[in-house]
Amino acid sequence: MADVRPVEQFPMSRGRCPFDPPPELGRRLHDEPVSRVRIWDGSEPWLFTRYEDVRALLTDPRVSADPDRAGYPAQTPGIKARRSRFKSFIGMDDPEHAAQRRLLTGDFMVKKIQGMRPRIQRIVDELLDDLLAGPKPADLVQAFALPVPSLVICELLGVPYADRDFFHRCSKVLVSREATAEQSLAAAEELLDYLARLVEKKIDDPADDVLSRLATGQVATGAMTVEEVASMGQLLLVAGHETTANMIALGTVALLENPDQLAAVRDGDDALLANAVEELLRYLTIVHSGRRRVALEDLEIGGQTVRKGEGLVAATDIANRDETQFPEPDKLDVTRKARHHVAFGYGVHQCLGQPLARVELQVVYRTLYRRIPTLRLAKPLEELKFKHDMAVYGVHELPVTW
Repeated sequence: MADVRPVEQFPMSRGRCPFDPPPELGRRLHDEPVSRVRIWDGSEPWLFTRYEDVRALLTDPRVSADPDRAGYPAQTPGIKARRSRFKSFIGMDDPEHAAQRRLLTGDFMVKKIQGMRPRIQRIVDELLDDLLAGPKPADLVQAFALPVPSLVICELLGVPYADRDFFHRCSKVLVSREATAEQSLAAAEELLDYLARLVEKKIDDPADDVLSRLATGQVATGAMTVEEVASMGQLLLVAGHETTANMIALGTVALLENPDQLAAVRDGDDALLANAVEELLRYLTIVHSGRRRVALEDLEIGGQTVRKGEGLVAATDIANRDETQFPEPDKLDVTRKARHHVAFGYGVHQCLGQPLARVELQVVYRTLYRRIPTLRLAKPLEELKFKHDMAVYGVHELPVTW
């Protein structure tokens, strides 16, 4: 009788190195690039691990990002419940997706984001002033990694930073892999109610921010409802601080564990710094539960026939370790040309805020290590608590000293 390998649960357990994808993903990349996995609800979507297959999948118009379609492989019960109740363009297909995304493209154009660089630099410097004046050891997550992108996205959207404790609490539930459907819906409802009240205020008293522009240009004209704008604001607010905060902290851990690479980032020119950001995005790929889709019709990807209604998971973390694209992929090399990574996704649904994330990370990585050249972990690496319980990977806290 032939040996039949059991269908493994996804996401999979990581190995000894906290920066590497699960070893089983590496095996599948080489031996079984398209295979079945089992997710929380018992369904068995197809998992794609090769770089070229992941990009093909994420650009194929015959697949859908709509979580309401039968067969869509939702990440968690909480995310499934929330996305069914509250719609945002991340879960829409074109042309609806393109129409909503187009309303925001001007706010995240490279030229506009580059114009924010001096303000981002001031935010970083002020937070580092406070960090250096405070006690040691310090938690770099709470003192620096989380406040930087939170302040930036609050200013961009027009959300009061004074309310950060509230939206940080809601965000933790929304990105938790362990939150129940009820907990996720309650957190989403609470945050949406808050943002809806904010949007309504901005209709009568607008400022120079994204929510004011949407309130006056879309809600006041009847083109969108208050809830639709609030839902868009929720997506930008949560994604705008959770992802970058985790990249700041996790990237710092990775560099502290590779001091030669940290020295190169600290002492290198702007071109090397830009390379370093792309390499860290590739190496860490903090969205580690894959990009989810469902087939709209029968199709073939990576030599595998997929039937209409079957779920699809594009494993971007292991695709970013594909040696056909990135030689010695398990090595962190900040001089590598890695801009073609898929850490931001690929195709029409790739991350809208990637220009902002890039500038924030460039400013942070350069400034942090130059101003605190003796920065070091205050705990051994093996004692850090990594976010295996979250949809966005990182560390829950990062004790550092200098």
